Amino acid sequence: MGLFRKSYKTSVNHQKLTHLNDPADNDVSDESLFIHDVSVYSDRRYLLDRVSLRLKAGEFLTMLGPNGAGKSSLIKAIAGELSLKTGYVCINGKRKWSGKQKALSLGVLPQSSALCFSFSVEEVVFLGRTPCNESYEENKRIVCKALDSVGLLQCRQRLYTTLSGGEKKRVHVARVLAQIWNNQTSGARYLLLDEPVAALDPNFQLKILQLVKDQVRQGMGALVILHDLNLAARYSDRTVFLKQGHVVSEGTPEEVLTSENIEAVFDVRTTVMKHPFSGCPLIINC
Repeated sequence: MGLFRKSYKTSVNHQKLTHLNDPADNDVSDESLFIHDVSVYSDRRYLLDRVSLRLKAGEFLTMLGPNGAGKSSLIKAIAGELSLKTGYVCINGKRKWSGKQKALSLGVLPQSSALCFSFSVEEVVFLGRTPCNESYEENKRIVCKALDSVGLLQCRQRLYTTLSGGEKKRVHVARVLAQIWNNQTSGARYLLLDEPVAALDPNFQLKILQLVKDQVRQGMGALVILHDLNLAARYSDRTVFLKQGHVVSEGTPEEVLTSENIEAVFDVRTTVMKHPFSGCPLIINC
């Protein structure tokens, strides 16, 4: 029996997208993470359908959408955890990478990280340094800096299993940061973070996203899945709406986070105004 795809229709106001050229047409040193025409098919349905995106070095890109839209699937596809039915992923102008090369360039935080072993917090973060050819002393310095950046340096000797859910999330953020911290790679490095502030209190939500923003300012690219539209508006350089495996809107937060788009994607009515202090969009549920 043949496999058929239903055409996807939405009332979202599509933004004019920049034409995405194949990196093969450009300089191979192109510093971007390029997703071209990617489809993922599983369990008799398309999790992703012809998705194309480019994440530039030094850019904070947030991905938003309802549950089941394909956001986590896209991160897994980029990381090589899902087989592609169509398309390809290109990192800094290269399509083929060894596992070690990819690990030095991509730091991936999954939506959930199960770890039941009696490791200390420091040992968990040390796992991120596995692909790195550095001395023990240098690795330990980086691990401590990563833990300090998420406010857990004083907890480094505690057992990971004794931490709260929010503390565990911060440990894994530190692990991912340690993995690509100052690595000598041929090109830019990228963070792929699936709901990095889930289970965190408001204080640490802001601290973690500011930490990511600081890394972006130093030249790293960040693709971050969020559910809080106001946090996306505050920290994003660009925003993408994903629905039913399709990119339905892409652009600056001002272009994408409109009442019309939000209602079409989430089926909720909102008022969008300019934030009185930051100037970014402020979304209020009606």
